[in-house]
Amino acid sequence: MSRKCEICGKGQASGNKVSHSMRHTRRKWNANIQTVRINDNGTVRRANVCTRCIKSNKVNRAV
Repeated sequence: MSRKCEICGKGQASGNKVSHSMRHTRRKWNANIQTVRINDNGTVRRANVCTRCIKSNKVNRAV
């Protein structure tokens, strides 16, 4: 499963994990991507969509 939203393009972000002693190590934040069935121009298909797009009704979910 890809880690990118098919609607808004939100994906994986990277940066540093900073410990209490201020050591920096690389880490990543994964977007909350869910596989949902959507209604795309009358056809039902599966899509990888972030939860923000699901919550804001940017996709029409198929029942």
